[in-house]
Amino acid sequence: MNTLKAGAVAPSFTLKNQYGDDVSLQDKLQQGKVLVYFYPKALTPGCTVQACGLRDTKSELAELGVSILGISTDPVAKLHKFMEKHQLNFDLLSDENHAIADAFGVCGEKKFMGKVYDGLHRISFLIAQNGNVEKVFDNFKTKDHHEVVLNYLKGQ
Repeated sequence: MNTLKAGAVAPSFTLKNQYGDDVSLQDKLQQGKVLVYFYPKALTPGCTVQACGLRDTKSELAELGVSILGISTDPVAKLHKFMEKHQLNFDLLSDENHAIADAFGVCGEKKFMGKVYDGLHRISFLIAQNGNVEKVFDNFKTKDHHEVVLNYLKGQ
């Protein structure tokens, strides 16, 4: 796995959101910084905790000039269900062929309950308005992901 590092140019992308609409990183960057967070699977306990933490701090992130894009390999219909069930207030994007996950370097070998498989690693990227990766978040727990991001943005 060759994950993008801070300073690298973020891959440009346009993916379908939970409504089937195209969302592009370039459009989002015109409004400010973007937190692109990759998560393994919608509607699972860890991903739900992580998404709800971001949901609950969305306004605080927005005040700091940051919007949120969640990316998984789930199909659009599952993302819509996830968004509705948990009242998520940001775009969830479908990367079913994991081309964008591969471009960011977040696909790779994982181990769970003794099984080895390929999947998405839970890694987030803060993308600056110039399109470069400002910060990589790869050391957090699902329940405190939003706090780690906020603390970084506030310089703590």
